[in-house]
Amino acid sequence: MSTTRPAFLTIDRGTATAAAGLIGHVGGRWRLLGAAAAPAAIADEALAERLRRRLAAVDLGFAEDLGLGSVGAAGDLVRLACTTEAPPELAVVAATDRALQTLANVAAAAGWRVRAAVVDGGDILETVAMLAERRLDGILAGMSDPPSGDERNLLAELGGLVTAAAERRPDLLVILAGGLAGPGARTASLLRAERPGPTVVAPAADVRDGEPLRALLDELRGGSREGRRGLAVAAGTLATVLRRRIEILEIGQASATRIVAGWQPGMPPDVRSAVVADAALLPRGFGEEELDGVLGWLTTTSDRLRVRDRLRDMALAPWSDAAGDGALLRMAAGRAALARLRDETEAFDDLPPPDLVIAAGGCWQPAPAPAVALAIADVMRRPGVRALALDQARILAPLGTITDDQERAAILADLRDDLLVPLGSLVLPGGLRGGGVAGSLSIEAPGGPVAIDLLAGGLELVDLAPGETAVLGLQFREPADLGAHARHFAVEVVGGLAGLIVDLRGIPLRLPDRAEPRRELLAGWQGVLWDGANR
Repeated sequence: MSTTRPAFLTIDRGTATAAAGLIGHVGGRWRLLGAAAAPAAIADEALAERLRRRLAAVDLGFAEDLGLGSVGAAGDLVRLACTTEAPPELAVVAATDRALQTLANVAAAAGWRVRAAVVDGGDILETVAMLAERRLDGILAGMSDPPSGDERNLLAELGGLVTAAAERRPDLLVILAGGLAGPGARTASLLRAERPGPTVVAPAADVRDGEPLRALLDELRGGSREGRRGLAVAAGTLATVLRRRIEILEIGQASATRIVAGWQPGMPPDVRSAVVADAALLPRGFGEEELDGVLGWLTTTSDRLRVRDRLRDMALAPWSDAAGDGALLRMAAGRAALARLRDETEAFDDLPPPDLVIAAGGCWQPAPAPAVALAIADVMRRPGVRALALDQARILAPLGTITDDQERAAILADLRDDLLVPLGSLVLPGGLRGGGVAGSLSIEAPGGPVAIDLLAGGLELVDLAPGETAVLGLQFREPADLGAHARHFAVEVVGGLAGLIVDLRGIPLRLPDRAEPRRELLAGWQGVLWDGANR
C-alpha cells in the first residue's frame, strides 16, 4: 500500500457485519478519522460514503484537503480489505482413535468445522457416506509416522477410502499427514501422480507435532485476505510496537479466535493463534449444551424455549433484537462463547500472561464498553494485572493485510492511540481463602489518594479515567498470586471507561447452582457497570 495518499479506507467484512474505518494523514501522522459498522449486506461503497459525509459535516475544509469534499470521492480511496467467511467443512479420517483425536483437535484449532471418522472399529459405510457429501470442502487423513503396529494393518484400507473419495470429487482438497504422507507412501504418490485436484502433504512428519499442521490448515482456510489471519499478523506487529504481550479474544457470528502475541528486542514477534468454529457466538451445531451455557449467564428471567427461539432468530438476522434485554441476551451468548473458546485453547494458559487483553468482534457492540471489561473478567480468570481494551473500530485485521512489515509497523505506531477503546485495568489475585477482609488497596490517582478494604468474594471498582495512570498498592493478609506470590504488591495501572477493576471473586468463578440466586448475583455485578443489566 502506498502511504503517499492523504487517506485510505479499511474494510473488515464478516459473516454478520461489515466495519469500515477512514484513516487520514494529519499533522505528519496517520489518524483514525471515523469508523462505522453495518449489516454484512451493505456494500463497501455505502460505508465509505457514510464516513465521507460524516467528515464533511464536521469539517468540510479538512475533508476537501483530503480529497473527500464531494459525493462519491471516497470511492477512489485505497482500501485495505479483509473478509471472514463461514468456516469450511473438513472430514478428518484416521486409522485409530489415538491419531484421530490429535488430527481433529488440530483441525478445529485452525478454524475448520470438523467431521470425524475412524477406520479401526468404525462403520465403513458411514465413513464412505460422509466422504461423499457435497458440502465437504476437504479431507484430512493421517496416522502416526512411522505407523504403529495396529495402524500398519489399516494403511491400505485408509488409503483406499481417501483415494476413492478423491476420484469422485476432483475439486476436493485432500491433505495427508503422518505415515500417510511420508517418503514412499503409496497413497501420496498415487494421488499426486494421477489426480488433477489439489493434494497437500502436511509438513509435520508425525501427527503429534500439531503446530506445523495447524499452520498449514490455517493457510489453506480462506484466501490471502482472510480476516483472522490479518488479525494475527496485526497482533504480532502491535505487540512489537507497544512492547507488550498481547492477547486478542475475538467472538464472531461463525467462529472465534484467540491470539497471543509476544515480543523480544531484535526478534520477530512470537504469535500463537487458534480459530475455533465451535466457539462462535451461535455455532452451527448449537444444541442443548450450548443453550445451557447461555442460560447460565442470563441476568433476566426467561423461558428456555423462548431463549432458544430468540437465539435462532439472532442467527438468521444478526442485527435484530439488539437493544434492551436483547443486548443482555447477546452478552450472555458472548460469555458462553468466550468460555467455549477458553476451554478449546487451554494450552494458551501455559504461555506467559498478557499485559494487554483486547476484545474484538461484533459480539461486543451492543453492550457498553465497561460491561465488556466485566465479561472478560468473568470468563478469562487467570491471576495477574492486565490492561483491557476493545477493538471497536475493527481496523486491526485490515491493517494486518499490509505485506510490508516496516510499513505496517509505522502505521500501527501512528495509530496506537486511536486503534483501541481503553477499558481500564483488571487486577485478579489468586489464592485468596475464606471470607471477610482479605487486605487493603491504596492508590495515588490524579484525583487524590484512595484507600479501600478488600473483601474476599467481592468486586471493587475505582474511578480511573482513560489516559490516566496510577500506582496501585495492595496489601493482603495472606500471600496472593498476581503472577508472583507475595503479600505486598505495587503495580502500575492505566485507566479506561471501566476504570480499575479489582476482582476478588475467586478463581475459578463459582456461581450458585440454582437459577434465581445465580441471576441475582450476576445482575448485581453487571449492574454496577451497566444500568440495563437489571432490566
